[in-house]
Amino acid sequence: MLMFTNRIHIILFMLSFSFMGLTAQVPATPMKDKEKFKKDLVEMTAAVNTLESDFIQEKNLSVLASKIISKGHFCYRKENHIRWEYLNPYKYLIIISDGKLFVKEEKNQKQYDIQSNRMFQEMNKFISGCIQGDILNNEKDYKAGYFEDEKSYFVRLVPTAEAMKKMLSEVQIWFNRNDLTVSRIVMLEPGGDYTRIDFINKKVNTDIPLEKFSFK
Repeated sequence: MLMFTNRIHIILFMLSFSFMGLTAQVPATPMKDKEKFKKDLVEMTAAVNTLESDFIQEKNLSVLASKIISKGHFCYRKENHIRWEYLNPYKYLIIISDGKLFVKEEKNQKQYDIQSNRMFQEMNKFISGCIQGDILNNEKDYKAGYFEDEKSYFVRLVPTAEAMKKMLSEVQIWFNRNDLTVSRIVMLEPGGDYTRIDFINKKVNTDIPLEKFSFK
């Protein structure tokens, strides 16, 4: 049971802090019109009722010689219904809905009240903030830098809140220039480890039934 609980915390950490730690590949050109980008992003996210995507997650740990590659499927439905399902190489399911967190791994499953745990609250706020774009307006907890290249808009977030600084040193978000959906999230941890998630095969405003986010 202890191993199962520890794994929950590890997965949650990976979910909320997943950006590429290769600074050489980060766009270096400052964004020309930051305010227009933020305005367009708010308008786009307001029009998104559902979002689903396949994802490829790469976890780099200094204690391991090779990277950990995982694949799965992600679903989002307003307001704050999230389904994060790992399918390969192992099956693992996380659902966030109606203030509850549900985690299932094989025969083990747990349900938590998000409001009862500060870490869960931060994770939920972070994930929802990335999807809805709210995180870019959170100047209290993050210092943001805005950049761009020919394919993407790129936002670098450096946490300023003490609680967040203990968990990560930097968060990076890539937005597709064509539709402003998130194409990549990377989290850098203070010790140098990082997680990177690439979102592919994205579908916006498809019919995702509410039952998809039930705990049954």
